Amino acid sequence: MVKGKKWILEKHFQGMPKRSDMKIVEFDLPTVPDGSFLVEAIYLSVDPYMRPYSARLPEGITMIGTQVAKVIETKNADFPVGTLVVCQGGWTTHSLCDKTNSGKIPPYPEGVPLSLALGTLGMPGMTAYYGLLEICAPKPGEVVVVSGAAGAVGSVVGQIAKIKGCKVIGFAGSDEKVAWLKELGFDEAFNYKTIKNLDATLKSVAPDGINCYFDNVGGEFACTVVANMAKHGRISCCGAISQYNDTAPPKLPSLFGTLVSNEIKMEGFIIFTHLQRWPEWTKQHIQWIKEFADQNKKLHVN
Repeated sequence: MVKGKKWILEKHFQGMPKRSDMKIVEFDLPTVPDGSFLVEAIYLSVDPYMRPYSARLPEGITMIGTQVAKVIETKNADFPVGTLVVCQGGWTTHSLCDKTNSGKIPPYPEGVPLSLALGTLGMPGMTAYYGLLEICAPKPGEVVVVSGAAGAVGSVVGQIAKIKGCKVIGFAGSDEKVAWLKELGFDEAFNYKTIKNLDATLKSVAPDGINCYFDNVGGEFACTVVANMAKHGRISCCGAISQYNDTAPPKLPSLFGTLVSNEIKMEGFIIFTHLQRWPEWTKQHIQWIKEFADQNKKLHVN
């Protein structure tokens, strides 16, 4: 008999996550009730938000997360066997789902991997779209800075900003990531771990100030970027990953004087609040992927 496996949050994370915080257990596959369907995972997501979100949940739960999965048993005519879905199953090989926590994956352009349903065509891509275009609203020629730029969200933010005609500056945590950002089309990219002076670096590449900042890291890094914002700058607060493993509150300089004097807009958001716009954003991202593929074919031919 087939058994499922799931990752249990054995203990809440304290400081850096440890192997002992998680445990893999086997379970019997559940009976499928009317209106539901059983899926088998193909890809599981590992996202930064899981770190702070899991702290609010009880120990012993299946680790939270999204997955790409295939329907293997069903009692729902709208989700026949073989249907590919994105669902909130968490870190488990098999999940019992229904239409309230699952959605069908639309047809992708040829050659686009299914895993993008958890990346550019999934939550990270939609996060990038909303945070950049709806909050920062960049204009052609403006300067956009992205922290955590090589991540699933930040890398998409930078590419959308280039599509919108902006100068894009990205920060990542290794030289390999910096090289990749250059391949994606970032105008400037830096390893934040090796630059000697972040303030001086920002002033050298954005002497007239930063118009838009997409913040994934928070902390001291974000404070320095805010201090280099241009008048009427806009900040999209997506995450604070530099602080997720801290065990004591950080001591940071106050940003409020800068926000007031430069009339800066600063807004945080949670993408799950905007699920109703998911189909619209997915359609736009697929269109951009098609345009990029067509452009590459032309470049290859020429």
